[in-house]
Amino acid sequence: MERANLVTESVNQNSKQIDQVETAEIIRIINQEDRKVALAVAAEKENIAAAVDEITNVLKNGGRLIYMGAGTSGRLGILDASECPPTYGVDPELVQGLIAGGEAAIKSSIENAEDSRTEAVADLKEINFSAQDILVGIAASGTTPYVIAGLKFASQLGASTVALSCNPESQIAQQANISISPIVGPEVITGSTRMKAGTAQKMVLNMLTTAAMIKLGKVYQNYMVDLQVKNKKLAERAKNMVVTLTKADYKTAEKYLTKTDYNVKLTIMMLKTGLKQVEAEAELAKFEGRLAEAIANN
Repeated sequence: MERANLVTESVNQNSKQIDQVETAEIIRIINQEDRKVALAVAAEKENIAAAVDEITNVLKNGGRLIYMGAGTSGRLGILDASECPPTYGVDPELVQGLIAGGEAAIKSSIENAEDSRTEAVADLKEINFSAQDILVGIAASGTTPYVIAGLKFASQLGASTVALSCNPESQIAQQANISISPIVGPEVITGSTRMKAGTAQKMVLNMLTTAAMIKLGKVYQNYMVDLQVKNKKLAERAKNMVVTLTKADYKTAEKYLTKTDYNVKLTIMMLKTGLKQVEAEAELAKFEGRLAEAIANN
């Protein structure tokens, strides 16, 4: 009865005939409902900003951002975490995702794993989670035992905690310092929270890491200047980025990138200021990697 009262489990009146309409109408109904997601996320912007500031503070002080979820929520956390190293050049340990059921649950559904409270604590202990870190518990319903237990354990250690769910005043919200609850309403397919709820969660997670990385100096203007150049496509992106931001010609950009081992930020710093590599490195370190400030002061 408790689950039946959740917004995420309620019946969407706009899609009750979805099994009896033409394909184009199915798509229209889904798209019409998806339009509500961005508005629901926008309504939570202050809570999202508070979470970003807390995450940034934790990362600045040597802590880690840990996501924890089950099923779709867990997979979304892992996806967001896995994109941080190539995009922003951070250590893979800095942002991590934990999922109920472990690695096997990434590809296969292990539905009963979400009920294990002991597994949540064991997973956090395995990565040596401490008061220095921050835990973001993700659950569309907000009732997942695995996530609740993880948040409780993190709180007991004195760590910062954030809850991300799609139900108001959820159980996980009650366990966290900061609660983010985009209320997207009933799903097109009743209870299929991989849809609107999943989209909302993905949008929020994108915001959390993107905004935190911006505040940590991983972005110059709106370019990802700390990206890891590991293939030809990214090498070309790096060259074009340097050309665009410094007005250097292509050959000069390539020459400097080769010299810095394709460190885009360092290359831009050298070309914009005329500093030698060692000097540019020292200035960037002085301003904690914030390229705009380092250039402005040189």
